[in-house]
Amino acid sequence: MTTAARRPATLDDVARAAGVSRSTASRVLAGNGFASPTARERVRTAVNLLGYVPNPAARALVHGSGVRLLIAVAGTGPAVLDDPYVDQAVAAVARACAPHGLGVAVQWVPLGEPERLTRLTDDRGVAGLVLLNTTPALLDLVPRRLAGRAVSIGIGSATVPSVDIDNGGGTTAIVRHLYDTGRRRIAMVTGPRWLACANRSVRAYRALVHEAGLPAREVVGDFSATRGYAAAREVLRRWPDTDAIVGISDATALGVIGRLRADGVRVPDDVAVTGFDDIPLAVTVALTTASHPVRQIITAAATMVLEQRTAPETTVFPSTLVVRGSA
Repeated sequence: MTTAARRPATLDDVARAAGVSRSTASRVLAGNGFASPTARERVRTAVNLLGYVPNPAARALVHGSGVRLLIAVAGTGPAVLDDPYVDQAVAAVARACAPHGLGVAVQWVPLGEPERLTRLTDDRGVAGLVLLNTTPALLDLVPRRLAGRAVSIGIGSATVPSVDIDNGGGTTAIVRHLYDTGRRRIAMVTGPRWLACANRSVRAYRALVHEAGLPAREVVGDFSATRGYAAAREVLRRWPDTDAIVGISDATALGVIGRLRADGVRVPDDVAVTGFDDIPLAVTVALTTASHPVRQIITAAATMVLEQRTAPETTVFPSTLVVRGSA
């Protein structure tokens, strides 16, 4: 008779058996931070009883080269750090790193000065790297010493794996929904041209309107509500008969709606509006959008760093249409 192999013990199992919090168990195992002598003894006993073996890769990150994971965010200015997307990314990385005693740092890398990444990663305190708003120039500057400990959100390379959202698929679903509900003069407020993920959405939009025999109507945006507010007026000035506007992000769409309503344009009666991201506020304003599981994406990226995956790979999360009142 065969016996099923027992599941390896996890840090949660150790904490539960020791009667302490997960963070306390992590501090005891990492050998840093405060924990009472009683807690330390309980954790050690639980480890012995359960046969717990810490993740060797994460342990190497903590006790080997570096004490923190760096999030490098490319952008035209430091205001990119104010993006709620960056806030979500930092929180997700911090949650993934906490059990292993790793800290988290976030830095802006100017779009015109990608070499700043080299100065940041020369710091031997950097144990791993997550790139946001990745450009080819940044990928080329990832140092060899971080091989297996660097992940890109967006485009990847032969040596840097990537995690991303299928925003092309999400945008396709949005535009198809607008067409199916009778919209025929569909404009788009795009993202910045230098950002690869934004271009995927634009290509999806162009493909759908071309397939339907409709003209493409594009105004460049930057993911912000401020730009969306200005872009809405530009769209209607250039194409007064527009009956739908696709925002590159929910923030963009909120700006578009604000401008349209200020000008007496009814949403969705006169002009339908959609976003992308499905942020919490989207529910409040009944915004039609597409999902973007930021927390899961960033957690997956941080996990790849902690596990030191060396093989190049691309992990793509699906995006699904979320229909509400704005379209």
